[in-house]
Amino acid sequence: MPLTPADDAFAAALRPRLPEDTLRPAEPRHLEEPRGRWRGTSRWVALPRTVQEVSALVTACAEARVGLVPWGGGTGLVGGQVAPDGPPPLLLSLDRMTAIRAVHPRENVMVAEAGAVLADVQEAARGADRLFALSLASEGTARIGGLLSTNAGGVNVLRYGNARDQVLGLEAVLPDGQIWHGLKRLRKDNTGYDLRNLLIGAEGTLGVITAAALKLAPRPAATGTALLVVHSPAAALDLLALARDHLGEMVSAFELIGRMGFDFLREALPDLRQPFATGPEWCVLVELGLPRGMDPQTALEELFASGLAAGLVSDGVVAQSTQQAAEFWTLREHIPEANRRIGAISSHDVSLPLEALPAFVPEGLARIAALGPFRVNCFGHLGDGNLHYNVFPPKGGTKADHQALREEIKRTIHDLVHQMGGSVSAEHGIGRLKVADLERYGDPAKLAAMRAIKAALDPAGIMNPGAVLRLPPG
Repeated sequence: MPLTPADDAFAAALRPRLPEDTLRPAEPRHLEEPRGRWRGTSRWVALPRTVQEVSALVTACAEARVGLVPWGGGTGLVGGQVAPDGPPPLLLSLDRMTAIRAVHPRENVMVAEAGAVLADVQEAARGADRLFALSLASEGTARIGGLLSTNAGGVNVLRYGNARDQVLGLEAVLPDGQIWHGLKRLRKDNTGYDLRNLLIGAEGTLGVITAAALKLAPRPAATGTALLVVHSPAAALDLLALARDHLGEMVSAFELIGRMGFDFLREALPDLRQPFATGPEWCVLVELGLPRGMDPQTALEELFASGLAAGLVSDGVVAQSTQQAAEFWTLREHIPEANRRIGAISSHDVSLPLEALPAFVPEGLARIAALGPFRVNCFGHLGDGNLHYNVFPPKGGTKADHQALREEIKRTIHDLVHQMGGSVSAEHGIGRLKVADLERYGDPAKLAAMRAIKAALDPAGIMNPGAVLRLPPG
């Protein structure tokens, strides 16, 4: 049976089941996504205050066969938070569910509601002299529920893992309205299927995450940051291996930045101060988190000396203060903003086996050059194999001039990634943008299992319809 719209009649029937002011007309911000590819059609947004209210909302949608789209901070880049097709769904915003319910420093655990902003969670951890290590450019607006639903990555995956690696338990509302009370703070719990990891990364298609027990970590006693110039991505990988041989798991971040990234920052954000007069062909942004008794300046200088002796490093700048370290990270975090201002024809969030990266980067450049005189900004989380490989018009051109080639460019890069054993979605998820990519590159057995799980847990198909898996016909 097809879904029905969340129209005025549905809103009128829903209102008596909820506290006053829970249901509101959707605002323009609820119908937009950062890349402007889609616009949502929802007329109503619900803002519950408790998990019981979320349960009542999901139950009402299940009974009426109304689609429901969870809306977090709106920062997702694959369109998972907007529904442009089908009957207008109800939007579910967790803006009011922002509490830090508990902090357990001796356990290194925090319990936070899904509407909590990442930066606030980080600050709460800092207040307990702990670290919540998930970190990304949108942390001032991204919310915990959305970050877990997309299994977000960020800059610290090398040391601390993706979002799913930083979660012990969840509270969630399943598609029939049942509340799953899974907020256990256990490190070991072998009691059947792992619903936690099923919901994390499901992008709201299997339920609504309302709270999470998050792993915390000891705060490093000292941190050090450096920009080191390398000859190539291959040299960067060798330097990473050298760094881990010397420092083990104390390497927190290892980011690759190419010359085009510096050029775009200079072109689009000229007020940002850069440490090099001319952007190097390749460099890495390294951050160390060290225990007491180790000096980060010394550790980075020794790494530079070892890299220089091995012929991997030719130049570099070690941050001399927390302000200079912050300036380095500001450059890295503003690359996506510079990209937006330049205007990408096609953006790619891909991951590859580390050993495949040195061949992928030049082969991708060659294949794109065969399509036209495009600029490529290759940057990203080299330590975990995740690159952002974005294609731009020639200088003086606009992305609108080349829209006819967008699909061919995307297919060219994604085919190469697939051939090299990689993934066409490293950290942004599938959403609506990559549904066809999942069908093209996904393993048939995995896709069949995903569809079976979706049908079993959400037989009415109300949860974020059209995200991850294509809407059924009719």
